Amino acid sequence: MTKSTFFVEEDKIISALFDVGMDILHLYKPRALPMYSERLLTLLPDDCYEKVMVHEHFYLKEEYGLRGIHLDDVSQPVPEKFKGKISRTLGLEDITKEVKKRCDYIFLKDTFSALTPDGGSFITDRLQQASDNGMIDKKTYAFGGVNLENIKLARELGFGGVVVDDDLWDKFDIHHQIDYKELISHYERLAKAVKA
Repeated sequence: MTKSTFFVEEDKIISALFDVGMDILHLYKPRALPMYSERLLTLLPDDCYEKVMVHEHFYLKEEYGLRGIHLDDVSQPVPEKFKGKISRTLGLEDITKEVKKRCDYIFLKDTFSALTPDGGSFITDRLQQASDNGMIDKKTYAFGGVNLENIKLARELGFGGVVVDDDLWDKFDIHHQIDYKELISHYERLAKAVKA
């Protein structure tokens, strides 16, 4: 997932992430004017568009041939007459078979955000119960607090994927750095951990 704000090196970093194998990018720029999202998209190679899900300004999906749209909560309606891939962010209490059936995949929000250094047994127990009840499966992606230390747990719980945001973007200071090699290296370590 992108940072929530735009920054100078962003298009170069996103292109480099696609070059090293990033599967899908979620373009998440809450409350930003659409022209800024359009500008970012025009700076990306055209072959990246089919790997981009957009969280707002859904017309961009058609205009740029993007992968699909993402709805940020359970109550947000699917745009009228929309045809294409849909993903949605849900809390554990919002996941139902019916909601999942209408999505290509879902993000389980705050998956690991509340984990403490000792592993957060209460949260882990709730996730295990959700997995046992079929709420966590290949169509469910861990979102929130994902890092190298808990990717293995995400795999063990049966998540179909993980959403990386802060753990990745914290490796690059948008105000003082222009070299993003550390961020790319960290992404490669994350990708390797997902596939391990």
